[in-house]
Amino acid sequence: MSTAVSIRLPDIIAKELNHIAEETERPRSFHVQKALESYIDDFADVQIALDRLRDQKDPVVSSREMRKSLGL
Repeated sequence: MSTAVSIRLPDIIAKELNHIAEETERPRSFHVQKALESYIDDFADVQIALDRLRDQKDPVVSSREMRKSLGL
């Protein structure tokens, strides 16, 4: 199942999107969907990282300690 979504893009982004769609022979909607999927994944990763930074029980490991534990 899919849902139609209408968005407004600045002209420059719309032109780039059109160019990419032509180059790849894929519809614009394909590229918009892939971009949103990537953004949503990145957003989730950022939220996890922020949660860990705020967790006082989660120890901070220095780069020196990390290299030592990895035998580098």
